Amino acid sequence: MDLGIKGKRALVCASSKGLGLACATALAEAGVNLVMNARGAEALEAAAQDLRDRFGVEVATVAVDVTTPEGQSKLIEAAQGVDILVNNAGGPPPGMWTDWDRDDFVAALDANMLTPIALIKALVPGMIEKRWGRVVNITSQSVKAPIAVLGLSNSARAGLTGYVAGTSRQVAPHGVCINNLLPGSHATDRIDALDRGTSQNQGISFEEARAARQATIPAGRDGNPRDFGATCAFMCSQYASFMVGQNVLLDGGNVNATL
Repeated sequence: MDLGIKGKRALVCASSKGLGLACATALAEAGVNLVMNARGAEALEAAAQDLRDRFGVEVATVAVDVTTPEGQSKLIEAAQGVDILVNNAGGPPPGMWTDWDRDDFVAALDANMLTPIALIKALVPGMIEKRWGRVVNITSQSVKAPIAVLGLSNSARAGLTGYVAGTSRQVAPHGVCINNLLPGSHATDRIDALDRGTSQNQGISFEEARAARQATIPAGRDGNPRDFGATCAFMCSQYASFMVGQNVLLDGGNVNATL
């Protein structure tokens, strides 16, 4: 399928690995030129060069911590004029409600709510001028069904979801579509870390922790990052022009809900 976005330009955050890289890869495969961001310069440049070599697209890299004012400023400058924004950031650490204080919540909000909002505010006006744009915010299945040990993530990502619900409808008349993509468990470093934590906390093997978690997923397995990236690319495509303010679950059926 021709997604109709060849030659467009996208900023993909946290795209040196995991789901961010999967999204960048799918967009590059569709012919989209990229601005890729992550904190680690070496891994970021390696990922970017791979996409240049495989797909022949232009890829700029900006190795900064986008949660800092300096990092945001540098990234926004490099990404001016993009047609597509994919907001993504690793989630805060798991824990119990008694573990977290104000500083923990501020850090979570900075990474998973305030930074995506800052990028939306900085880059969507350019999309409005062109009367075409796509924003996909990678959030979490926890927006639909909270995960107790991920209370910091639940809170910050739910805040972003509320912001998008209103903002998406304000910019839709200008041809800009903002939506959220909600992953469940996918085969990434993040899920490996969570399974290791469960293994240590419960005194069981890593394999036992993984098997127990996967048994709760109706699909019986973790998601494939390639499939996730392809879904993101579709949400950035010409065919998503009537999708506004939606929360698209990609969780193997893990959230047990009718709506």
